[in-house]
Amino acid sequence: MKQAPNCFIESFIDFHKNTEAPTIYYRWAAIAGIGAMLGRNCWLQHGHTKIYPNQYIMLIGDSGARKSTAILSIKKLLIGAQYKTISADRTTKEKFLIDLEEGIAKSHDPEERFDVSKDKKNPTMRALFGQELSTEPSECLICADEFNSFLGHGNVEFIDLLTNLWSYDGIYENRIKNGRSVRINNPTIGILGGNTGTGISMAFPLEVIGQGLFSRLVMVFADPSGRRITFPPSPDPIIYGELVQKLMRIRGTIRGELKIEPSAYIALDDIYSNWRDLEDVRFKSYSTRRFTHLLKLCLCVAGGREEGTITTDTVIYANTILHYTEYFMPRALGEFGKARNSDVAAKILEIIEKSEIPVDVFKDIWPQVRRDLDNRKQLGEILDGLRQAGKIQQVGLEGKLLPIKIVQKWNQPHCKINLLQEYLHSQAKAGLPL
Repeated sequence: MKQAPNCFIESFIDFHKNTEAPTIYYRWAAIAGIGAMLGRNCWLQHGHTKIYPNQYIMLIGDSGARKSTAILSIKKLLIGAQYKTISADRTTKEKFLIDLEEGIAKSHDPEERFDVSKDKKNPTMRALFGQELSTEPSECLICADEFNSFLGHGNVEFIDLLTNLWSYDGIYENRIKNGRSVRINNPTIGILGGNTGTGISMAFPLEVIGQGLFSRLVMVFADPSGRRITFPPSPDPIIYGELVQKLMRIRGTIRGELKIEPSAYIALDDIYSNWRDLEDVRFKSYSTRRFTHLLKLCLCVAGGREEGTITTDTVIYANTILHYTEYFMPRALGEFGKARNSDVAAKILEIIEKSEIPVDVFKDIWPQVRRDLDNRKQLGEILDGLRQAGKIQQVGLEGKLLPIKIVQKWNQPHCKINLLQEYLHSQAKAGLPL
């Protein structure tokens, strides 16, 4: 199956082929951009509900993995395509709700700023013109390459709000702390954020694992690409302009309910009926929403191809993207969990996985974690836990450590892994057959 010649996702990836960010980051950045441009313009009817293409996407990797490069590149294209509802880089839950009610685009325009109080002496612009509630959907893309700067650390109320708004339909009402109420018509929120494994543990309390926002979040993990480009070439302005025009066409032409072709319907039914939950129990709640994520992704793929129907090719491409991403999701969380010293365990596992030779416990690991642990006994307990979990193994008489790497077989139905450039690159880098 070849990609459609006007596929925005692949064109966006090709546009950035001479950069250092991992390909999978660009892929999901493009998907987030398409979802933002589509907004509520199109949907899939699913029983009594409508599924829209907005997505919650988090790019996760080490500092310096170039997450910001991918996020800011799609943000620039969206701005070029006249998409004006991008959130502020930092905000509070209350201000975010006020901006949604009054319009994100207006909140960025100095000439459109207004007093948001309900005091009769200082009425809002909507009150002045007799329009208390906008009839248009309230759209917003949270485009935060440093997501913790946007959300804060352990901000449970903000986390709960984003959880509720993922698929909200109708008028959202909320009384905020300053005593006034907000009424938001059809809030349509997308997220494209960047974070590290350590940042995830700082942003989200342990209680959110297995529920709420984590079931709605697609975690996109990647190691650094390994590409080193001292002087990257300047982007081609002609291609940049073509990408901008594609985004504008997507927003202008893909509208209404997208129908599913009979063969695509059969494929989707087969995927839903036979898909098995991710083995990592931390993603149990994600598994319950996996099919919804797939349908949202199908909408974005169809939109990126400027197609008004969901075809079998659309389903296969979307399912392949999701399946490949899910394989790396456990690495996105590292050892984040309820276990004591889980952050140290994640650090140790990273040391072992990144070493090209067997790792010595006391020469290679202890010097890097001794400030995080009380004694060497704790280190032994952590290593024993990693061995029992099947993460590491001992080799040789000296008991040095190596990671246990599971070879993934990409033989899932309705999945054609050779469609993904990131897979082809990883195989070539490792010297493995395709």
